[in-house]
Amino acid sequence: MRSIAVLTTVVLAATPLSAHAADFDAFGGAEQQLVAPVVEEKFIFEFELGGGGKLAPGYQGASTYKWGVNPIIGVDRLHIPGFIDIGGDDEVGFSFSPSIDITGARKSADYGELAGLNDVEATYAVGAKVGYDFQLSEQVVAGVYGELQHGFGASQGILGAVGAEVTAKLTPQFELAGGVSANYANESYMDKYFGVTAGESAASGGRFAAYDPTAGFKSVSLQLSARYEFIPDTFLNADASYTQLIGTAADSPISQTTNDGSFTVGLGISRKFSIAY
Repeated sequence: MRSIAVLTTVVLAATPLSAHAADFDAFGGAEQQLVAPVVEEKFIFEFELGGGGKLAPGYQGASTYKWGVNPIIGVDRLHIPGFIDIGGDDEVGFSFSPSIDITGARKSADYGELAGLNDVEATYAVGAKVGYDFQLSEQVVAGVYGELQHGFGASQGILGAVGAEVTAKLTPQFELAGGVSANYANESYMDKYFGVTAGESAASGGRFAAYDPTAGFKSVSLQLSARYEFIPDTFLNADASYTQLIGTAADSPISQTTNDGSFTVGLGISRKFSIAY
């Protein structure tokens, strides 16, 4: 510090005193002018991709199970300067994120009990999830949310869900989460996956009575999941859920799990990616 003071004195001595008199306070030090840092706005897209396997009912309402592919797709943040900023590191308050869901196809030839029913294609749903999270403790965050989606494929129309969830970050790398949800489907969706036409009833030899379900909440679910970051930005994901059909979905002659409900378990690996420019 002493060498810096000497150097300053020498430089000032070579400059006329009158030019610097206004710049010195009572202690002889120059006033400092604070300049706000320039923040560079960037496009930021952070997302997660992965996959694994899951054991789930062969179709909605089935009593038999089958292994299938479990895609993992998530969007952590989307920032478009001057337009939108969703996601990020904020753990409390309002949140907004994309919502994606897939209902698998149903092929009657794969299940003897469905003989006579038409095949049903997959339904792809895209929409948004809005939630509010609040801090319960340093490690635990709770929240409520609602999802609104539009379906494409076998069913076109509004789909959605409402629910609540709790997430506990037990270590910087490991977290547990649990929640409950109620799931809504439009009439087109209910007709495709739970309805039986007069033609299908006849083709089944009368085993399925004609049935016309209505739009409404089709199921309630309990979910549990665990997540471990075993290397930076790479995660091992395990999840399990119990689903109980309700309403006209439970009353469908196709549904074989009206009283018992069904389970789904999955395991997969995912990785976070980031694009910024």
